[in-house]
Formats: sequence, C-alpha cells, structure tokens
Amino acid sequence: MTIRFDEQVAIVTGAGNGLGRSHALALAQRGARVVVNDIGRARDGRGEASEAALDVVAEIEAAGGEALADSADVTEADQVEAMVADAMDRWGRVDVLVNNAGIIRDKTFLKMTLEDFFRVADVHLRGAALCSKAVWPGMVEQSYGRIVMTTSSSGLYGNFGQANYGAAKMAVVGLMNTLVLEGHKFDIRVNTLAPCAATRMSEDLMKPELLAMLAPEAVTAGLLYLASEDAPSRAILTAGAGTFARAIVYETRGVHLAGDDCSPEGVAAHWSEITDPTGQTEYLSGSEQVVNMLSQAARNLGIDLD
Repeated sequence: MTIRFDEQVAIVTGAGNGLGRSHALALAQRGARVVVNDIGRARDGRGEASEAALDVVAEIEAAGGEALADSADVTEADQVEAMVADAMDRWGRVDVLVNNAGIIRDKTFLKMTLEDFFRVADVHLRGAALCSKAVWPGMVEQSYGRIVMTTSSSGLYGNFGQANYGAAKMAVVGLMNTLVLEGHKFDIRVNTLAPCAATRMSEDLMKPELLAMLAPEAVTAGLLYLASEDAPSRAILTAGAGTFARAIVYETRGVHLAGDDCSPEGVAAHWSEITDPTGQTEYLSGSEQVVNMLSQAARNLGIDLD
C-alpha cells in the first residue's frame, strides 16, 4: 500500500537544508501541505534569515504542492505558537510534526563552555518540547497526530566531543517515551528517527566517498513511515545509506539482594548475574520496571502480592 499524506498538514522544523529539506519535499510530494520552518542559521546556530525556507516552498509549489515558509526560532515559545497558529489559520489542522531543527557546537567537555552546552540543549530538547506542546492540543482534539523526534548515534551511544549534542539527543528519547503513553488514547503516535546522512552537520566529519553513500533521501524513507497513518509508536528507527534498524533500550532481569548481600560488596559479587542478558526485557513504562523489582523482592522474601 502506498503511503500518502493527502489532506494532511505537516510541520518540519529545520527544513531549509539537508534532512529537513528532504523530509519537507517528500511529504509534499506525497500530498501533505507543509510548513517549512527554517531560521536560516549556520550550523552553529548563529545568524538568521529565511531564504532557505522560501526556496523549499518555491520548489514544492512549482511541483503543484502547497507550502508555507516560517522562520520561527524553535526555542522561543511565542514564535512556535505563532507558527502553529499560522498553519491552523491556513489549513485548519496539524497532523504531522517533524522535530528536525538542530545545531552543533562541538568541543571536548573540558573545553566546552556552559553557554555552548545549554544552547545546543535548548535547540534540540527545548525546541522539540515547545513544538510538540504547541501542536498537542489540536492533535488531542482531532484524535490524530504523528510526531517524530530526531535523535542521533551521539545520544544513543556517545561520540567524542559532543557531550552537549549527545545529552540533548538522548533527552528527546525520554520525551518520546512519555508522550507515547499520554497520546495513546488520542491516536497520537510518537517515534524517533536516528539518522546518518550527508548534511551540513556531517560534511566535516566524513570522507567524501562515504558522504556520497549517505543521501538524505534514504533517511527520509524511514521518516515517512514513522509519520504515516499506519506508523508504530515508541520506535527508535536508525537510518542511513539505505540501512534501517530499530534501537531498543533493554533492562536485564536483575537479581534481588537481601540482608548482608544488599551492600556494595554484594552488588560486586553478583555483578555477572545482574548483567546477565538472559530474560532481558524492553519495558514500555517506568511502572513495569517497578513491578519487576517489587515482584522479585516479594518472591525472595516470601511476601504474597496477590
């Protein structure tokens, strides 16, 4: 079945270049009306203009689509709310939000200023939160919504010199986890894309022959699925060079330690059992973890929980 977005309205942040541009063009090509948000800044977030967004809108309109350029700074609540209001005024709804806007300011943690740490966190995490908050009431009212966060291997696994970027990128996964639970009854599905693509943020980090393999369009294929009507929810989809995989946070079954064993020495002595992956579980809420802990403790202590 062909994935389409006819009659739907999508907002894509950071859509003037790279991945965001690719996402916006592909959504429009498949029928979506698209808000092309881009403040036009350089990779480090400095400077501002919206020519890039206007260029993408012109390209969409030339192909027969509908689009609206927007230059809101995603870290400013009033600007984000105005962006969503403009979309509502023009088209009456917002169905898809792609939280793609981002900046990098790489340095080792020792040399990184706190200003650079929190500025990167603001754009990635605060930006995703503000945009999601702005579209949330409308999605609840219409009982439909698709939100896609953008994480990174730097957040999931770490990357030298990117403490600020990695921290922010892992934080949006936590935001997804809770929005999934709160949006379930309203058919608001929230997922996270972990892209590897040749963009302005990656062009200084890789060899030219590798960059040629990392076309943004290959990543966008995954984005379109995560934003579609039949999308999953709570998925972390890694995508790059045409390769797709799901990243999952597991927790081992663990071991209950009682009496003298419940000590630093006990943890050390049982470390191999604590970290044994046999029976590891993907929890779908924090309460499931608590149930596991309490049930193990009750069983070992002879307490009946029924």
